[in-house]
Amino acid sequence: MAKPKKKVKKQKLTPAAAKRKADRDKRRAKRKDRKEKKAENQRKRRAAKKKGRKIKGKDYDHKKKRFVSVKKNRGNYGKGTKKEKKR
Repeated sequence: MAKPKKKVKKQKLTPAAAKRKADRDKRRAKRKDRKEKKAENQRKRRAAKKKGRKIKGKDYDHKKKRFVSVKKNRGNYGKGTKKEKKR
């Protein structure tokens, strides 16, 4: 039997802080490099699904150039994301 999924808690932000965060996140998502990575990810996912690969619960890792678990990819393989190279 499958385990029940854990609910991820939202950040507890004031309405003003939530609006500022939404604005920051949107600016980040609209940058050229993010748009390119998103488009590449969509192409890779479509191609992988077409080939019959099982990619549910996986993200495309742009550094390793392959699909890895969401947990590993978004958590920078246990190192966290604060120490990643800044732009």
